[in-house]
Amino acid sequence: MIKAMSTAKKPLNMRILRRVLMAALLVLIFFVMVFPFFYMLTSSLKNDQDVFTKSMFYVPNPPIWNNYGRVWTEISFLQYYLNTIKITVLATALQLFISATAAYAFARMQVPFKNFFFTLFISTMMVPWTAVMIPQFILVSSMGLYDSHASLILLQGFNAFGIFMLRQFFMGIPNELSEAAVLDGCGHWRIFTRIMLPLSKSSIAALLIFSFIKVWNDYLAPLIYLQTPGKRTVQLGLSLFYSQYSMEYGVIMAGTVCALLPVLVLYIFCEKQITTGIAFSGMKN
Repeated sequence: MIKAMSTAKKPLNMRILRRVLMAALLVLIFFVMVFPFFYMLTSSLKNDQDVFTKSMFYVPNPPIWNNYGRVWTEISFLQYYLNTIKITVLATALQLFISATAAYAFARMQVPFKNFFFTLFISTMMVPWTAVMIPQFILVSSMGLYDSHASLILLQGFNAFGIFMLRQFFMGIPNELSEAAVLDGCGHWRIFTRIMLPLSKSSIAALLIFSFIKVWNDYLAPLIYLQTPGKRTVQLGLSLFYSQYSMEYGVIMAGTVCALLPVLVLYIFCEKQITTGIAFSGMKN
């Protein structure tokens, strides 16, 4: 009997050990992911000397809010913010419209060679952007869109990932709903707007967040296609900021926090939509 009890304790001890190790691993991952943001935030409230002489966990008291004031007054940071908001909102809206309509066509409409064109379109996801950077630049220049926000909006408006993601979700919606709508006299547009879109709010919300983050954080495309200082985005403004205040680390961290804040707030409030949208965008063929 004693031997049986000792044998029963071994699986219990192993389960406890696995849970402890898993908890320790999660704490470590959390620390590695969150600590850089904590250090960036606290450093933005320090003077330059404290950034390196004080502990990384040191929180200044009182905080130096003047670092944030300098970010908004000493360079055209507000103009960069407005430019980025304009580009991000328009590019995201265009991408959502194109992705949703194209995904519905690939999922539900009977189009000749539909699967071939879908495969061809999705294959562009495997091509690195640097491989098509020069042809895109030539195309944008020939259209007269160089040094304009329209070039960034159009380039960001077409995304194979968004089409793939929404197409997978649309294919998971029962065909009976569309068939019943056809019997009631609905065409493709009414089926798309009255049935598909309301049922796919979570996936569309997830795509919206992904698109917003991607466009907002883009640095290379604005660097290539924008030349006029008044048309710069936040990321280009930060690069200029780093070059002007290379030794003032408190001000640099304050500018980084200001640039990151919209994306961070959006993710915090929409985290549920991201996980739900990805979970329901199943890989159905």
